[in-house]
Amino acid sequence: MEQRISLITLGVADLDRAMSFYEAMGWRRANDDEGVAFYQAGGMVLALWGRDELAEDSVMTDSGGWGGVTLAYNVRSPEEVDATIEEARQAGATIGREPAPTSWGGYSGLFVDPDGHPWEVAHNPFWTITDDGGIRL
Repeated sequence: MEQRISLITLGVADLDRAMSFYEAMGWRRANDDEGVAFYQAGGMVLALWGRDELAEDSVMTDSGGWGGVTLAYNVRSPEEVDATIEEARQAGATIGREPAPTSWGGYSGLFVDPDGHPWEVAHNPFWTITDDGGIRL
C-alpha cells in the first residue's frame, strides 16, 4: 500500500445543508450525482454523504458521537488562520477554539461544521505549503 490518502468521506445528517455550508466556504462541487457530493481537494477528494448510508457502507454502527478524527487545513500565515476562521463563522460554523499561538510554535484555531466535524486551521512555520496547496514536511 502506498503512503497516501485518496478520499475522505464525511457522514452528514442533511446533505443539502452540508453542501450549502461548504459552498459558503468557497468549495465547489465536482459532480452532479444526487446523494453524494465530491470536492477536489488538492491531490485528494473530500466527499459528503448521508451519515446512515456511510455507516452502512462502512459496516459500522453509528453511535452518533464524535468519531475520533479531526481534519486540518494548513495555511501560509497566522493572518490566513484568522481569515479562514472568520469565513467559517460567517458560513455558520461553531468556533471551537479562537485563533491563538500554539505550544509548538505555530498558530491555530478550530471550527466545527454543521455536522460536528472539527477542522483545525493552522499555520505551521516549520512546514512548507506548495503553490498547489500541498504540504511538504
